[in-house]
Amino acid sequence: MSIHIVALGSECPGGVGPGEEIMGQGQLQGGLLWSYLGHGALVGPCDLESSLHNPAFMEYTSRVFGDVTVVVRDCPSWDLLDSDWASVRKVLEQADILVIKYSVTDKLAFQQVRNGYAPRLRPLLRHWGVPVILVAVGARLNDEGPPCTCPLCASDWSSCVPHSEGLQLSRDLGATYLELPSLNHVFVGRYFGSVLEYFMIQCLKHKAKERPEKRRGNKVNELRPPHLEQPARLPPIRVEESSFSQDMQWLLERGVQFADVAFYAGDSGKELGWAHAAVLCAVSPYFRQLLLGPKNRERPQSRCVCRERDGGPHSLLSTWDGGIIDDMPRSEGHLTGRLSRLVVKDPLLCMCLWETLMFIYRVREEEYGKVRRRKLRVAGAWEWDHLQEALEEKLKNSLAVAQLMERIRSLIGRDRGPRDTPSARAAQLGPQTLVNLFNSPLYSDVIFMVQGSVLPAHRAVLVARCDVMAAMFSGKYAEARSRVVPIHGVSSDTFLSFLEYLYTDSCCPASVLQAMAVLVCAEMYQVKRLQHLCEVCVCAYLQSMPSRELSSTGISVIRLLRRAKCHNAEQLYVWLLHFIANNYLIFSHKPDFLELSEEEREQVERLRWPSRGYLQELSEYQQRRRKLRKSRCIVM
Repeated sequence: MSIHIVALGSECPGGVGPGEEIMGQGQLQGGLLWSYLGHGALVGPCDLESSLHNPAFMEYTSRVFGDVTVVVRDCPSWDLLDSDWASVRKVLEQADILVIKYSVTDKLAFQQVRNGYAPRLRPLLRHWGVPVILVAVGARLNDEGPPCTCPLCASDWSSCVPHSEGLQLSRDLGATYLELPSLNHVFVGRYFGSVLEYFMIQCLKHKAKERPEKRRGNKVNELRPPHLEQPARLPPIRVEESSFSQDMQWLLERGVQFADVAFYAGDSGKELGWAHAAVLCAVSPYFRQLLLGPKNRERPQSRCVCRERDGGPHSLLSTWDGGIIDDMPRSEGHLTGRLSRLVVKDPLLCMCLWETLMFIYRVREEEYGKVRRRKLRVAGAWEWDHLQEALEEKLKNSLAVAQLMERIRSLIGRDRGPRDTPSARAAQLGPQTLVNLFNSPLYSDVIFMVQGSVLPAHRAVLVARCDVMAAMFSGKYAEARSRVVPIHGVSSDTFLSFLEYLYTDSCCPASVLQAMAVLVCAEMYQVKRLQHLCEVCVCAYLQSMPSRELSSTGISVIRLLRRAKCHNAEQLYVWLLHFIANNYLIFSHKPDFLELSEEEREQVERLRWPSRGYLQELSEYQQRRRKLRKSRCIVM
């Protein structure tokens, strides 16, 4: 191995001016690099580097670390960069290490390097990535002690290069900066030599990385095993974005048929709108106290300003004549049943009741992990800001908007905290989710009978979240007039998981079989997003199984494939085909592998891993290995 070092500049005061000859061997022996290499240096180009010989450079070679050849090209004159830049650049391209030298007592030469030659070298050095060492040689006159301001001691300021300017030049060039007061063995060997040896060792390590690869590639007639390609990537399962907020907004706008709460203006008695008691009770404890009757009323827990001044949230709403009417005849399009009439006594809330109800129906807060919770907090904060913008557009009064926002906070049972940030507002002020109503008899108006289990539910939520149930409860079916609805062909646990998704917008089956059962139920009620979530769960469970468990498990992947095709789970069907192909050696030995159709078997054979070609090459490789071992035994 060899290391190429290029040195530019002169460590002597004055350097080499234009028209002067390059220093000879006698002058060179007092230089920086010659002092480091010692008596083993030989003047003249190396035999291997004669093609790069340039007479403008003083060239000499030596050996370091025992068998490493160091080739040094030293050019003390900077004028060569102006007269023959092409040859200088050619030499610099071959450099492994670049050393730039200057004398601290020659400020004029330093300024020429800094202003004229350094800008030309900087882009090339950054592009090549060559390590650079900037060496300042010589002692300043006032280095012995603190600087003096008298004319005698400050006389050298105009002729010496300050430490700060040399350090700044090293930063511009990306170089390592050294200052050597003299060229004795202490400064040259210990300071300069340690830095130079570090870069030489790094250069040798970089060059040594390619040598073993080249040596391995030169081996002839070496017996190599066949290359096994990686298995094909399994196709992704795509899941639709959540439509929970849109479904609840649809319920408020078009689900009037299932509304059981009517709002009236306190001053005129005019009807303001309709809502659903299940949603209101899930959102606010105050609505729960109003709508559940005197037996379940509790004192409202609110510390807002309006309570102290106006009597709390009771100053906003009240029941009509203090009563709740059962089986009250309604207007056309409404089902008969329990009806609650609420009087809006606050004029601001009366004007902006629709915006308030829209906010209550859209905002939700869930806790299914840190990442999920963080995203929903941001969404909840956006809903609060959206409500404030809607109120400002309608009221055109900032004071009235602030008062109404406080009243809405008291209405839903949330208070303004000391840290009223957007994320804090979403977490602390956001309404609760419908998870409070899941499998709860609170304001339930329908009961599902599934395998002897009683599962209470709420028609408003079911209609908003499932189109099949919207048709079932809205049309001329028996379920539309009956409070008890029997469910057949589905287990109670599966149907309970299905209802959990409708209320919470999440699904977490406990096993592969449970996920497939919920998938079948989702396909029955045409809830596509739940079906795709179950497909993701099945894929996650199967992928998490190690090969040994996959070969011994009682779960039949082939039958899962049949059920996925039967229940229109196209993404899961394609994924299972690829999964069987990637684990071909496991599934091909199982009896149910023969249940695949001819088309499916052809696709699995085409995608199988490892491929037939690899297995054939592996068999030939093993035969050659056996023959090679037998021949070695015979020779021995």
